Amino acid sequence: MDRRNFIKNGSALSLLGMSSYAFGKDVFTEPFIVKDMDNLVNEKGEYILAPLPYDFNALEPSMDAETLNLHYTFHHGGAVKALNKDVGKIKDALDKNDTETIDYWIKKSAYHGSSHILHSIFWTNLSGKGGGAPKGELLSRIEKEYGTYDRFKSLISAISKNVDGAGWGILAYHPFTDKLVVFQCENHEKLTQWGAIPLLVIDVWEHAYYLKYRNKRGDFVDALFNIINWDNVSMRLDYALKTK
Repeated sequence: MDRRNFIKNGSALSLLGMSSYAFGKDVFTEPFIVKDMDNLVNEKGEYILAPLPYDFNALEPSMDAETLNLHYTFHHGGAVKALNKDVGKIKDALDKNDTETIDYWIKKSAYHGSSHILHSIFWTNLSGKGGGAPKGELLSRIEKEYGTYDRFKSLISAISKNVDGAGWGILAYHPFTDKLVVFQCENHEKLTQWGAIPLLVIDVWEHAYYLKYRNKRGDFVDALFNIINWDNVSMRLDYALKTK
């Protein structure tokens, strides 16, 4: 399904336009719809859990198979199920002109929808053949903004390790300024930057690492750099640059 059909058939997205991660225009939708990679909805506009691009044991030893299975199946999968429920509740509330409960479901949809989007990016950001360092345009822009790749790595590692509670460390492209930005995201939807397009996301919710790393979040973040798929991050930058 191409981008135009995605938008045409994704009627649920129009409801979620009221939430804090509204898509709205094509310019913001396109970077999330990378062909054969980011399958967020089906032809009916229902949210779906797309298959992982690798087996559960493909990221060993940096990420163990049991954790990956539970994370993908129950945490990401649970968010997808909840998001479809949220959309249904929003529709019901609109039909009943029920303004008292719709605020609750809009907030839920922002939470679960952000989870769905970020997890979908996270899985493709990783590869058993990953690691190393970025190249090409991505590396040039990292060096322009942060001096060297090592300085950037230190920055995104530190902010990921130091997220208060649960959340994400994020490298994004901001089309309004034509710059790369690094920021923390608490939970899934707080402390984001409007218009920023995620390129690399680092999940530091406890369910992402607790079985193998226990309470050592820092060790988990360090290990992730052994499996980051920089080709995927570069592809996302190429798509994001089309929004300039």
